[in-house]
Amino acid sequence: MKLPTASGKQTIKALSKIGFIQISQKGSHVKLLKRIDGGAIQIIIPVHGNKPLKKGLLSAIIKDAGLTIEEFAKLL
Repeated sequence: MKLPTASGKQTIKALSKIGFIQISQKGSHVKLLKRIDGGAIQIIIPVHGNKPLKKGLLSAIIKDAGLTIEEFAKLL
């Protein structure tokens, strides 16, 4: 499947559906956290209005969240 296009806001909304919560924001960077057995996953997402995230960054965020491209696309 082809990588979808998503802004930082859309990505945060999609990840919040699977348990990520916003814990802080510094400037335009939002820090999300999801607690899992024996630890936590932390992801930082840049939010620049409705500008789409670059493909490499979005791909890394999806991978760090433990999702496949298909799973992420369904959350959008």
